[in-house]
Amino acid sequence: MKNYKLIPKIALWVLLLIGIVITVMFYAGGSNGTHEVAGDFLDIPRFSNPFLIWNYALLAAVVLITLCVVLVEYCKNWIFDRKKAIKTTVIVAVFAAVVAVCWSLGSPEQMNIVGYEGTENVGPMAQLSDAMLYLCYTLACGTILAAIAGIIYTRTLK
Repeated sequence: MKNYKLIPKIALWVLLLIGIVITVMFYAGGSNGTHEVAGDFLDIPRFSNPFLIWNYALLAAVVLITLCVVLVEYCKNWIFDRKKAIKTTVIVAVFAAVVAVCWSLGSPEQMNIVGYEGTENVGPMAQLSDAMLYLCYTLACGTILAAIAGIIYTRTLK
């Protein structure tokens, strides 16, 4: 049982060490040359790809672990506390509706971006960008309103 508790600590230290090594390689590894973007010359670090891949891998691991934990807790709630599970289902459904509304508000028309010469600023990618902006605005407003409502609620209780 003692070794079982030691595995997460070892994994944490190994991941931290790998992250530190890749980060030092990224910052101290020199330059691959310069690239002109909108009239400015930017240095490109030599180890950009391993640094980005490591960050994407860590992000994917965090998202996967988080989703698994949430799903397990949801299943436990569905078995032992249906009221809590139904409340969670309603919250997820409302969030999905907000995402759908934000997606429908997005425009698939081409965006003119200074210095960008690619073709990914039209159609679904442009609509996704707009939808993400609308979603961020909506969630920020919801957070502010919830904070204000929470303050008012706690003040009325006293």
